[in-house]
Amino acid sequence: MKPGVEISDGRTRFTVRSPNAQALTLCLFGDDAEQRVAMARKGENWTVEIARDLRGTRYGYRAEGEWNPAAGLWFDPAKLLVDPYAMELDRPFVFDVSLSAYGVDTAAIVPKAVVTAPADVTPEPPLFRHGGLIYELNVRGFTMMHPEVPEALRGTVAALAHPAIVDHLKRLHVSAVELMPIVAWIDERHLPPLGLTNAWGYNPVAMMALDPRLCPGGVAELRDTVAVLRAHGIGVILDVVLNHSGESDVLGPVVSLRGLDDAAYAKAPDGSLINDTGCGNTLDFGNPAVRELALETLRHFVRHCGVDGFRFDLAPILARSPGFAADAPIFAEISADPLLADRVMIAEPWDIGPGGYQLGNFPGNWLEWNDRFRDDVRRFWKGEAGVDVLATRIAGSADLFGKTCRSVNFLAAHDGFTLADTLAYEQRHNHANGEDNRDGHGENFSWNSGVEGPTDDAQVLARRAAYARALLGTLFVSTGTIMLTAGDEFGRSQRGNNNAYAQNNAITWIDWNGRDRALEADVFALAAWRAERTSLLTQFPETGEWRRLDGPMMHPGDWEWSRTPGFSWECEAYGFRVDRTAPEAGPVTRSGTEATQGAVGVEGA
Repeated sequence: MKPGVEISDGRTRFTVRSPNAQALTLCLFGDDAEQRVAMARKGENWTVEIARDLRGTRYGYRAEGEWNPAAGLWFDPAKLLVDPYAMELDRPFVFDVSLSAYGVDTAAIVPKAVVTAPADVTPEPPLFRHGGLIYELNVRGFTMMHPEVPEALRGTVAALAHPAIVDHLKRLHVSAVELMPIVAWIDERHLPPLGLTNAWGYNPVAMMALDPRLCPGGVAELRDTVAVLRAHGIGVILDVVLNHSGESDVLGPVVSLRGLDDAAYAKAPDGSLINDTGCGNTLDFGNPAVRELALETLRHFVRHCGVDGFRFDLAPILARSPGFAADAPIFAEISADPLLADRVMIAEPWDIGPGGYQLGNFPGNWLEWNDRFRDDVRRFWKGEAGVDVLATRIAGSADLFGKTCRSVNFLAAHDGFTLADTLAYEQRHNHANGEDNRDGHGENFSWNSGVEGPTDDAQVLARRAAYARALLGTLFVSTGTIMLTAGDEFGRSQRGNNNAYAQNNAITWIDWNGRDRALEADVFALAAWRAERTSLLTQFPETGEWRRLDGPMMHPGDWEWSRTPGFSWECEAYGFRVDRTAPEAGPVTRSGTEATQGAVGVEGA
């Protein structure tokens, strides 16, 4: 008997896991009334069957037991708890201090799960193939200001199926869109007093339930959008957060897992919550029940929505118990699962726990975000790294992945500076986040060409434009999968904010009317060039030579970093040339380094 809701032969069975509870109650909600039904223990689960088809009915749970947060016990029958296996909710989560106050009834403010039985789809093989272009986007920020998308659709998953959006994706030759989290999340408790809300969704409560703000049509809306995108050759990858719960630390809200199954959280020997995520708690993937919840979440989105695969936030957590293990059970369980074995799996290969940086250590059939590509390519064009570093990154980062290139190369992601801001700001400008500019990455390998932020200086703008094209060209000729963050193809800025998770406003909403159309056209051309060579760009080319600018082949001494005029790599197999040269106007001094400019040129682009 597995957790969740099952409808069969006109009957509805509710099952929830709560091994340490003393009693469990199912709460059914009509117009205003709450009907409570006692549940029976079945091992570590509690269950009850109702002799009706309750499709569309709203429900939740109440659990009785010991209230002792210091010992990891948060049982409080006054708290309405969301089913961890819920697939739809009737409203979004809203943070309230009463959610963590013992004895205060929360039924009026906690979302209710909705009984649903979504139709299965026949999962088709993933459209995405290694070497393709992944396009990372925030559903709300990507569509809120799009002039061709009807206002009623803006900010929703359904907007991604609009012809104007599809056309843009096709002109970029996008292989798969990667949707930042779209399941139900709750604001971190420090945000409401600051007048801020979570704009990214990396603070989930119900891992299968789509957030009503982004997907008001529920499972059907996501399924239909996936179908439209697939019809145009574009896959869908979901960014999933399975590493922690939005219930935060010991002072956080009690809204779901916390009030049902304290054993789901990793704990230190003294009983305190382990915080390898930086979010207050960490789910314990050494616990088979946690792994099954994660696996069922992935199955749900394949079985009912037909997605291509998943990107895992803070992926080392999946392999912790408590230390990271490259042969952790979750990897074998995914590989053996009929619904999941062929899906695209992408790791963000780091967390903040001990030994948390695990780039290159995930299974051979997983792709991995390569932050070394991002940093080293930025350092090269900034003038702080040599051609040897760039060559290694362009060629697929064999130093990290060996002979099998599993790299997801990117210049920028949702977390950190946008590409345009990398070239316009030397320092982060996160004051709007209310943390005195202390949050966000401190080292961004960014530079501003002489002026911090916006400027009318034509020379500075020309240098920034040249750098943008050089960086983008480097990305598009690189070996491996590439990822482009939405808006970087036309100069999107976040005003120097490199941690805009709490900016659900014009800072993160893409300004489609103000985009750099010349840059966009150049990126369209780069994308078309790469699309013709995707199969080649999954392994280092056997033909092609590294040559100096003055013609001769590179020798060992030439690979050492120095302030030589520059270098070029010409590759006959792909037809591109990479140049780095000193700017004609002379060096610009920034922190003792000499600026460089350059370009990546490709034939036919």
